[in-house]
Order: sequence, then structure tokens, then C-alpha cells
Amino acid sequence: MAKNEKAVASVLAFEKKLVPSDGYLYGTTWEKREEQTALKLIEKSVRGTISNRLKPAVASDPLKLNAEVEKANLQKVDACALGEHQDTLKVSFTLKVLGGIEKPSACNNETFLKSYQEVAGKYIQQYGFTELSKRYALNIANARFLWRNRVGAEKVEVVVSINNQDTITFNAFDYALHNFDSTDIKVQNLADQIAQALKGEMPYLLIKVEAYALVGKAQEVYPSEELVLDKGKGDKSKILYAVNEVAAMHSQKLGNALRTIDTWYPEFVDQKSAIAIEPYGAVTNLGKAYRTPKAKQDFFSLFDKYALGETLENVEQEHYVMAVLVRGGVFGQSSKDA
Repeated sequence: MAKNEKAVASVLAFEKKLVPSDGYLYGTTWEKREEQTALKLIEKSVRGTISNRLKPAVASDPLKLNAEVEKANLQKVDACALGEHQDTLKVSFTLKVLGGIEKPSACNNETFLKSYQEVAGKYIQQYGFTELSKRYALNIANARFLWRNRVGAEKVEVVVSINNQDTITFNAFDYALHNFDSTDIKVQNLADQIAQALKGEMPYLLIKVEAYALVGKAQEVYPSEELVLDKGKGDKSKILYAVNEVAAMHSQKLGNALRTIDTWYPEFVDQKSAIAIEPYGAVTNLGKAYRTPKAKQDFFSLFDKYALGETLENVEQEHYVMAVLVRGGVFGQSSKDA
């Protein structure tokens, strides 16, 4: 009985506390932003060239190589671009911030639940989510959520609206992507309200975010790309995301950008790059997990100690654990693993 009481619950789940909508793409001009149109996807049929790495037997034989590159690489792809007279991309979405981090959505171990709630309550009382909320606010201000659309933009502005308050406008390039130490009054104002919602001092906080990126007339822009598992021959090789014929970005992609606040992982000293909050510090495009159980820096190693009342090495580890819980997920421990 004592062993079970000290174990992490076998059924344990947390709902996400940052809930973004999909992001919708519009075309406009920097000077006349009130004149805007929803961007639609364009289907292109193109004849591409063979550019993939060839087998050594083909690459080393000029005749075979010539025969290979003569083959038509016919493709149908989706694309999205601003109109002929438009120079600015607008991305619009809403973000709902919820409280209740001390209440798992599912937990089947009462002793563990009591221990966790004491720890969570202590964290809220001691730190009040100030560090996490500052980082979330900075990721709104710096327009990280634009992803590829941010690269090469001449100017980027983010306009934030909360209820009947005056709108807050951020010049995105004033805020760093990988350093969360510096802040200002506007960021702090937004962060304070996010923290209030996470602490449960208000039922929820709904933030309207509109980002304007001056990318150039008729330039291509980048909605989310759909994952197609059963693509047949002759089908489109790239399918972009749209909602009711309006080009859009997945809510998951926006959420990943907002939670890219982990500068506490061991290799940050060398990498100098923030990564998304994930249980194993996974960065899929690099194919690497930066927080490994072997190093005892992954979420589960830290959470199992922290939730049962043990002290972690530093406050950064506490912030990381709570940030994963804000992300949400299923974290139960199998009885075989206990």
C-alpha cells in the first residue's frame, strides 16, 4: 500500500491551458490595412527537375545520368501568395488562457493528487507563473508564430486586443527570439494578465492577435502544410491548409511557437536556441531529444520527484515542469514501470 501511495498515478492527464485557434491569412497593404481580402490557395501544375540524390551507379555514369535528368518530374502543388497590389500579410488568431493547473482532468490516486496539489499551490503562491507568462507574452510580441512568414519580412507588427482594453502594438523585431530576459511595460502588461488567468484569478483570458508582415508585393506566403498519409500517384505532392477556402495555419503550429520557451535544457549553453516545451525536449526537424531520461532532465524524471514533494535542483526545473503541465498531456505511470 505504501509503495502505491508514493507512486505517480497510473491514470493522470492535464488539459492544455493555452488554447490557440487556427490562424487565418489575409492580404492587405501596410498603409491601408483596413482594405484586406482573405487569401485563397492556388493550385499549380509544374514540371520540376530531378534534384534528389541518385544512386552511385547512376550518378557515376554520364549516359544514365542524362537519361535520369531528362525524365519529367511532373507535380501538382498548392501555393499561396498576396495579390498583385498587396504587400502585407495579416495573420489573425485568438488565444484562450485557462487556469486550474492544480486540478488534473484525470487522476486515480488520491494520495498522489493531494501531494501534487500542495506542490502546485506552493508554486503558484511562490512564483505566480510570472516567468512563464513573460515568455508566452514575448512569443506573442516577437511574432514567432509567423514561422517562415517572419523570415525576410521588412517590418512586422503585432496588434493585441483584450476585451475592451486599448489595443497593444508591438514591433516584433524589437524582441529577441531566444532571449527572454529583457522586457518592457507593454510585454509586462500582457504577461500579468496571462499570469492572472493561469493562476485562476479570472475564469479565462481571451486574447485576439493580429500580425502584419511587410513581405513585398505579390510575394508568396506560407500557410500550414497538410500531412497526407495515403497519397496516390498523380495526386498533389503538397497540400496546404485552408478553412472555408481561407488559407490558414494549424492551431498546433501556433501553439508550438507560443510554448517555444525552453532555454533551461542542458545544451542551451552551446545551442543558444530556445526549443518548444516537450516532455523529452523533442525537436522533430533536427531529429533530436534534448532532455533525456539518462541525464534525468526529462519531464517524467523531474515531475515524479517534484509532484511527490521532493525538491528539484533549481527553480528553472520547476518552471519547466509547470510549463509541460500548461502544455497538457497524458502522464500516467504504468504499474509495470513503478
